[in-house]
Amino acid sequence: MKQQKLHLKAPDNWVNDPNGFIYYKGYYHLFYQYFPYGPRWGTMHWGHAVSRDLVNWEHKGLALYPSRREDQNGCFSGSAIEVDGRMYLAYTGVRYEVVNPEDPHTCLNEQFESAQLMISSEDGFDFDNENGKEVIIPPIMDAELGGRTHTRDPKIWRGKDAWYLVLGSTVNEQYGELLFYRSEDLHTWTYMDKAWKGPDYGWMWECPDYFETEGGKVLLVSPMKLLKNDEKEKNQSICFPVEFDEETCRMEIPDEYTFIDYGLDLYAPQTTVDAEGRRVMEAWLRMPEVTEEGWIGMFCSPRVVERRGSHIYFRMHPNIRGAYSKEISRGQLSSGDGYMAVFDLEDGESVDIGGYVISRKGDHICTDRSRVYPGFEGAHLLSETPELKEGFHLEVLVDKNLIEVYANDGEYVVSSVVYGITDEIACSHEGREVRIYTTEETEK
Repeated sequence: MKQQKLHLKAPDNWVNDPNGFIYYKGYYHLFYQYFPYGPRWGTMHWGHAVSRDLVNWEHKGLALYPSRREDQNGCFSGSAIEVDGRMYLAYTGVRYEVVNPEDPHTCLNEQFESAQLMISSEDGFDFDNENGKEVIIPPIMDAELGGRTHTRDPKIWRGKDAWYLVLGSTVNEQYGELLFYRSEDLHTWTYMDKAWKGPDYGWMWECPDYFETEGGKVLLVSPMKLLKNDEKEKNQSICFPVEFDEETCRMEIPDEYTFIDYGLDLYAPQTTVDAEGRRVMEAWLRMPEVTEEGWIGMFCSPRVVERRGSHIYFRMHPNIRGAYSKEISRGQLSSGDGYMAVFDLEDGESVDIGGYVISRKGDHICTDRSRVYPGFEGAHLLSETPELKEGFHLEVLVDKNLIEVYANDGEYVVSSVVYGITDEIACSHEGREVRIYTTEETEK
């Protein structure tokens, strides 16, 4: 199957949310929302890619496809766990109540219901879609508890003495919420409690991910219509330092949040634990236009998530940094697997990377993609980090359609989808050093 390096991209057609991210039997498995029939959103399947090192990826084709009443119109997002050497996938199945007569891959007026299903595999590659699925949480019928339509994206984890599951949901489409469940056996789930923040935090909470780090507990969530401006992408991914009590499933969420990524293209993150025990995140990068190769949708580089006090860091994974091991000159730049540019900025300085401008304004790093993101109505062109407190050291991953700016080893990150960048690098101030690294395989 098709192999890719560093940034995992759609094998063809359309991808969105990463699903079922797990290190299992020597492989990193990353499943993803996939529409195999064209480069647009439609009836969701699960595509599948694997890697030994989070750097080199191989697409393995379809893992899940609609096969029963509860998921007949899509196998939507979910997560993976390992139990006694077996991989289990939990996901949301969707059934349309009124199919769009002009397009069987969509419904009319959001008339559908959602259930939570599970399927397992002995090797992580072969799944019995015809006979191996079971419903673990049926559609919610109590509007005060959550939405029958908009409840989805189960994330499962092992607690001290039981299994736990969190779902994203909504209360009467007024504000988003989380629903927590508990199980002794993965098959029978008991509702425990809910958590929410109110209408200022989006009307629906998608793709929740809760986990513990050495520095504290973290919640990632993707609220819909969080932003109230006129730009296109109002749905955004944010993070909170939280407290969680397993016995009651009561979660305390502070009022203040930070964006997971300040480029505001990143969405639907999901984490797992890598081979060395680090908490690692993958996420989808939204793209407004199909590439010249005929695909749309890709994933960020894997990031190590750490919490220090109330701040959450998203650091470049050491395997990615290690892959860029060969220093080259600017004249040796080539497309291939891209490159990493490393530099520091003084106040007022900027570096132009192929038409994408990175600048420092006071204690902030700003980016401008106006020249490499043309013609998209309502586009978010200018980005800015919050105030940086640990310096102005930047590591910038540059790919044909994605630029990721890591400030101070993940104090903040800005990721931007781009189109038509060049192989030129220019500095606003003479003498500004920019070191460039590529992979051994792509050096020319």
